Amino acid sequence: MTSRTGRTIEPTAALWSQRADLAEAAILSRHLRKLWGCPGTQLGVVGWPATKRERTFAFWHYWWQAHLIDCAVDAANRAPTPARQRRLWSIAHAMRLRNITGWTNNYYDDMAWLTISLERAERTQGVAEVRGALLVLEKALVNGFEPEFGAVPWRKGSDFFNAPANGPVGIAMARLGNYPRAQELADFLDANLRDKETGLIFDGIHLPSGAVETPVYSYCQGVTLGLETELAVHTGEPRHAERAIRLIDAVEEHMTDRGIVVGDGGGDGGLFNGILIRYLALAALMLPGDEPVHIAARRKAAAIVRSSATAAWEHRLDVEGEPLFGADWRQPARLPGVAGAGVFEGGSVSASRSPERDLSVQLSGWKLMEAAHTVTAAGL
Repeated sequence: MTSRTGRTIEPTAALWSQRADLAEAAILSRHLRKLWGCPGTQLGVVGWPATKRERTFAFWHYWWQAHLIDCAVDAANRAPTPARQRRLWSIAHAMRLRNITGWTNNYYDDMAWLTISLERAERTQGVAEVRGALLVLEKALVNGFEPEFGAVPWRKGSDFFNAPANGPVGIAMARLGNYPRAQELADFLDANLRDKETGLIFDGIHLPSGAVETPVYSYCQGVTLGLETELAVHTGEPRHAERAIRLIDAVEEHMTDRGIVVGDGGGDGGLFNGILIRYLALAALMLPGDEPVHIAARRKAAAIVRSSATAAWEHRLDVEGEPLFGADWRQPARLPGVAGAGVFEGGSVSASRSPERDLSVQLSGWKLMEAAHTVTAAGL
């Protein structure tokens, strides 16, 4: 925003809160539906406009729903209402029903994301109904740890040990109080997946062969940053804050354009930048230390959040008074059609022809508005 004199005016926390409300409202009106007519349930339809198979939850994408809960926790924490609190269990309950066999599946990253969101719902909003789920999920994550390698695989029976699983499993372990296991996972990521040239985190490593998959994804940086920040706070061991600071610097240098996080994916990739933003905001608020390097890192993380949120909001499409966010926050969003829905294949969900139709992309936009409110309200 600019004033009449041409000076840039930074949005206030109140304005970011209004924008977060609108992002939430857009998800609720376009995506949230009762599951199979079951009372007390709500689940996110994975596309808008939706295909018949999406509307009937033939496709539903477990880990996207976990992030829907996480965003709903953000909104409830920012501005608590009875409806927002009730929504947390209604989505979790719907996930349990739609998953048919219980709370768990074969993917450790999926289960870690649900653990993180349910732990936040219980801790910050007092949603006691999730306690049983957390016990089941924690047991599954602990049992998935392979001492021989010091990490968990991507999914059961896999030889692939990647950041998208070990980062969120580590965050879950830290928040459940298992700091020794969380530290093992953080040390594994730093020793095996950090690119010595850029400081960024690679995707994963096959073990015992040692073959590294070198793609660099934004959410790999986010989960690693979140894990190191949690450990810096709760253990006080200097290596964790040092790694977090190094990673914030690497993200700023290699994954932003004019301070805006880059990337334009839909499907599973639609969540990647939102995850990075969530944990940049966490680092901005929580990373300990009073030295200039610590202060600079927190400010840098907050600045990336605010710049990205400003760009995404400016490039949104306004549809019946509610925002539709683009997959690339630097480019204008486009109105999607029903054709070209993404598909689940090989353990991941491909992008829709128009990524704006994907719930994942819109959840990242919602995460971004909530994160901008959080850092702005903290004076960062």
